[in-house]
Amino acid sequence: MRQQEVLNGIAVTDENGNKLGHSKKAAVKGITQVVVSRITMAAPGMIILPIIMQRMEKYKFMQRITYLHGPIQVMLVGAFLVFMVPAACSLFPQRCSMAVSKLEPELRDSIVSQYGQAVKHVYFNKGL
Repeated sequence: MRQQEVLNGIAVTDENGNKLGHSKKAAVKGITQVVVSRITMAAPGMIILPIIMQRMEKYKFMQRITYLHGPIQVMLVGAFLVFMVPAACSLFPQRCSMAVSKLEPELRDSIVSQYGQAVKHVYFNKGL
């Protein structure tokens, strides 16, 4: 889905929002952060919920209401997501920064030739 960003790069700007070019390395960094945050968002529901359900199924009342196991699991996943979505989204800033020295050589040279050493970091939107 974000393949075009990796192939073509994403827009990088200076601290004032002036567009400096497109960077593939910035795209990879942003996508990596999004993947980590999405895994963090889903992990509790996928790891903790089966443990909870396994323990609850030992009780007699849970053995009598097997038809409610599905809805109970959906409600518990929803409860996990209520807390995990904000927590996972706050792991990384929406507007990421990257040192100019870590950019592709051609983009780095272009920035240095235009702005000299005035621009130390570039900024980009990591996405959701």
